Amino acid sequence: MKMRSMAALTAILVAAPLMAVTPGPQAAAQSRPGGSARSAESTLVGGIDLDTVTIPELQARMARGSLSSVRLTLAYLRRIKAVDPRINAVLHTSPTALAQAAASDIRHRLGRTRGPLDGIPVLLKDNVNTRDMPTTAGSLALAGKPPATDAELVAKLRAGGAVILGKANLSEWANFRAAAPTSGWSAVGGQTHNPYVLDRNPCGSSAGSAAALAASLAQVAIGTETDGSIVCPAGMNAVVGLKPSLGVVSQSGVVPITAEQDTAGPMARNVIDTALTLSVLSGDDPGLGLGEAAARPDALRGKRIGLWRLPVLGTEVDALMTRTAERLRAAGAEIVEVDLPYQDRLGELEFPALLSEFHRDIDAYLATRNGPRDLAELIEFNRDHPEEQTCFAGQELFEQALVAPPTTDPEYLAMRAELADLSRRSIDEVMTEHHLDAIASPANPPAWTTDCARGDNDVIPSSTPAAVAGYPSLSVPAGFVGELPVGLLLMAGDHQDAELLSLGAAVEHRLDGRRAPRYLPTLPTD
Repeated sequence: MKMRSMAALTAILVAAPLMAVTPGPQAAAQSRPGGSARSAESTLVGGIDLDTVTIPELQARMARGSLSSVRLTLAYLRRIKAVDPRINAVLHTSPTALAQAAASDIRHRLGRTRGPLDGIPVLLKDNVNTRDMPTTAGSLALAGKPPATDAELVAKLRAGGAVILGKANLSEWANFRAAAPTSGWSAVGGQTHNPYVLDRNPCGSSAGSAAALAASLAQVAIGTETDGSIVCPAGMNAVVGLKPSLGVVSQSGVVPITAEQDTAGPMARNVIDTALTLSVLSGDDPGLGLGEAAARPDALRGKRIGLWRLPVLGTEVDALMTRTAERLRAAGAEIVEVDLPYQDRLGELEFPALLSEFHRDIDAYLATRNGPRDLAELIEFNRDHPEEQTCFAGQELFEQALVAPPTTDPEYLAMRAELADLSRRSIDEVMTEHHLDAIASPANPPAWTTDCARGDNDVIPSSTPAAVAGYPSLSVPAGFVGELPVGLLLMAGDHQDAELLSLGAAVEHRLDGRRAPRYLPTLPTD
């Protein structure tokens, strides 16, 4: 197709749905408070429910011509406009989203689709570089000119035909600024709320990505994790989140905490979409046949799963873990009670190591951006800008990192070596001793109330072993404590991502632990 005719067709495909949805007098009247129509808030689009539909189902409809990417993208943009004011999860929508969708529709018509994400709307956490939208890490210090180039993972998404829908709010600097931060708050975006109960916290730092998915504001999203920042918000918002093995997804162009633990990862409302997104980010295909395999009656038969209960998360969470174990046993899995060793020592070592690594890695990143050129200048920026202190004033972690030993220091090197050894042994030894396919634990407690004065109320040790080891971990919805979601965290050995996703799909199918949010303002007991 010639370039001019391709451009003309793209313009027609973009303009047609916009003209079709221009509200007439009746629709406008119905959309006013008290009107009977709430189509923009509906999750139903052309006979499909955005809350439950999977990428394979969407692709099948697009292949048949009964759904277009433009229509799908427009539906998500409408929901963002209608629903996001309640939860404040989306910072920006891309001005080219519909044009990207139109280009995908042309590829579908010509039989030239690029893979499972072609035409699928994706939200990015706002610490992932995009050349055409701001990338701020939630900080006003980076709120000026966008980066010169996309992050490598964004380039892969674009090459795969994904529609980059926009950027999601996050905990500022991925929750590595203050000693008592409030997850889901940033100076750029304000506070993201948990869609299930709006005065409750969404957990950090991929708060906006998880809350947006829970509210069906995108089909999939990208989060990032150093320790818990994908799997905790996934659990607390009843979605799925994968922290991949270290190195599976490129960190080039992502605002860092530490190269030793940081990874971006896929998030979605189901495991299949999570796996398909990983296939584009990594170049592998762990999503092939996942749905059919998970639905088999014997999918869990003979699987050995170690249950690490973590009673510190409360009796209600522990009772949910008991019910979860019973349901998995009923499906044929063997559940073994386990305890992971070395956790106290990991807790002693991880934070000091992160301080040294953050100073090294944030200086390298800031040197590529307009604004503060290093950590020292960033600290001064925060002191000089009161807007950076509207929820919490502290930047104690920045200040400690500034004077931390360099990563060439022998004491630091010994600390990181011990961390790597103990974290891997904590998983490997337990899996070997009990012949396990995976270790399971609660991903999160019930969401705490958001309170800037107090900060987070999060004691969540389950993410640390896999995060420090660089091993994969996957949060799937396990159920609810009252109105508040709790996830089941599954972890496995190094680069066992595909096996973990396959097991996670089977677990998800048996637990059926997700339901759509109701946007309750608070809980009656509050």
